[in-house]
Amino acid sequence: MRRDARPDFVEAIARGLDVLRGFEPGRPHMTLSEVAARSGLARPTARRILITLEELGYVRSGDEGFSLTPRVLELGMAYVGSRNLWELAEPHLRTLVAQTGESCSIAQLDGSDIVYVARVAVPKLVTLGVTIGTRFPAVQTSLGKVLLAALDGAELDDVLATPSRSGIEPRWTPGRDELDAVLRDVRAKGWAVTDQDLALGIRSIAAPVRNGEGRTVAAANVNAHAAETPVEHLVEHHLPLLLRTAGAIGADWAAWEARPIATVNLPAS
Repeated sequence: MRRDARPDFVEAIARGLDVLRGFEPGRPHMTLSEVAARSGLARPTARRILITLEELGYVRSGDEGFSLTPRVLELGMAYVGSRNLWELAEPHLRTLVAQTGESCSIAQLDGSDIVYVARVAVPKLVTLGVTIGTRFPAVQTSLGKVLLAALDGAELDDVLATPSRSGIEPRWTPGRDELDAVLRDVRAKGWAVTDQDLALGIRSIAAPVRNGEGRTVAAANVNAHAAETPVEHLVEHHLPLLLRTAGAIGADWAAWEARPIATVNLPAS
């Protein structure tokens, strides 16, 4: 046993993975001797593993030696495809929480409400009661302003004509002209802030999460208590961190959308 003496450790699987990892950038083809040297295996062992991988369709042999096949991509995409997208976003939110010391969330639009789909909370004496699935009226939240600002005129009209199902009575109830001016400002800046529009004592700042086509598919925010955090601190300190986080989540979203949606059985070479 080279790495783990536990009885349940399968050395053959570890050696097979060593062989696959040996095909690094700049090494698309390797001879048997090179594979053995890269993986630290004896030539007979490396040969048996390569024959097995070739039979399974992960490796092909040719005049230049051995090379990987596209089937290897299935191993990585199995991870991406088996996990919820919001599980992929959670590490980014946790990093943002560590940087800001505030609760951070992701939401999407549902009618005229936002619905929280991911959240990492920080215990506070005064906070909103938010869990996954909580909905608030979009107009009065920073998340909602970002999502509404991404709609075209007809879409916005339809959304605003839909009654809220949140059951919340917000503090700020703008007329259409006032709301349109706010949304124009959000489009121009690329982010939105709210200062106790929904509930007393709650401030937040939000940025769009965009997919690979540049379309806003969600919004991420940092929220804080008004007595602790001035709007200026939200903008000057939290916003740059938030924008980077939203961009990283958007990149993960694009990769998730680009994953293969069907498995192709490639013949062994």
